[in-house]
Amino acid sequence: MLSVGIDIGGTKVAAGVVDESGQIVRRIQRLTPSRSPEAVEDAIVESVRELARNLPICAVGIGAAGWIDTEQALVRFSPHLAWRNEPLRDRLSERITVPVLVDNDANAAAWAEFRFGAGQGSRVMVCLTLGTGIGGALVINGRMFRGRYGMAGEFGHMTVVPDGHWCPCGNRGCWEQYASGNSLVRDARALLAEGAPGAQDLLGYVADRNPGNLIGPDVTRAAVDGDRLAIELIADIGIWLGRGMANLAAALDPDLFVIGGGVSAAGDLLLEPARTVYARTLTGRGFRPMADIQKAHFGNDAGLIGAADLARHSINEPPGMARGFWPRRRTAVRKPRRTLRQSLRDTLAGPVGRDKCLAPHGRGFPRGLHQRGLPE
Repeated sequence: MLSVGIDIGGTKVAAGVVDESGQIVRRIQRLTPSRSPEAVEDAIVESVRELARNLPICAVGIGAAGWIDTEQALVRFSPHLAWRNEPLRDRLSERITVPVLVDNDANAAAWAEFRFGAGQGSRVMVCLTLGTGIGGALVINGRMFRGRYGMAGEFGHMTVVPDGHWCPCGNRGCWEQYASGNSLVRDARALLAEGAPGAQDLLGYVADRNPGNLIGPDVTRAAVDGDRLAIELIADIGIWLGRGMANLAAALDPDLFVIGGGVSAAGDLLLEPARTVYARTLTGRGFRPMADIQKAHFGNDAGLIGAADLARHSINEPPGMARGFWPRRRTAVRKPRRTLRQSLRDTLAGPVGRDKCLAPHGRGFPRGLHQRGLPE
């Protein structure tokens, strides 16, 4: 079965037709039209119609940058878009004839990595997408952990710097203000404005050499090409990433971190500083296993692939109340408890004999059968 996945971020709408093996059959991409909910909905419907032409589409999955309710229908809040208690699924279902599912974009990306990418086989996987902000998701024992109200995984809005930079969520000092594409652009533009040494070389990667036109991929390209200032800016993001992952590991104890989003295109320029700081700041370091840290397999395609696959699964397993999932220890099968009388009867009936079993051990019933050569 083919399904459509749409990844709606703060800056772009990526959409594609995905088959059951996670392969993208057809794709389109356009800029997020505006902060108007109606304009975004129009872009979604137009994308679906264009993609579904002459193809048997069974469902549509939307990965939205926002907090989704337990029924995967209502966008309660989006820091980077103008959605406030937006009934997105119902509004789209009025215009799209196949079933529609709405999920958080980071959940969708994590599901793609778990099903088809870097997270295959993981028991407790944390996926972090570094783009406009930081998206987060948690897959435990093969199931998405959504929390009681459907809003689990908003790791990017943990406060890491009290009274730090303002965040669109309304708080200050959120993690995503220090380890995301937005923070990368903010710091790079500030260095250009101040005329920092080496900053002019970075302008060579910017459209019209205008500092106001600088975007995150410009810095990433410069870093990959060896620009020293760009490498340092990417490393700063990696340092903050490592600190945050160490905090998450203390709370969640995952076996794998998967790092995706646009900033992850920097590869080891981002991940090596992150791994170093993570290992240096992890609580209990040296006495506990450390989670592996891997780059996402699908990059920017993860959101649309995961949204499409979740929508396909929802046909047979409709979303309901979000449930929490946690790994359980295997419990040993307990034998029925035996009474004292039964134990004594079996012992006396054994090959050892009555005289060797009843060696007295202080008062009361004999204990310590090992004293007469019997195993404990």
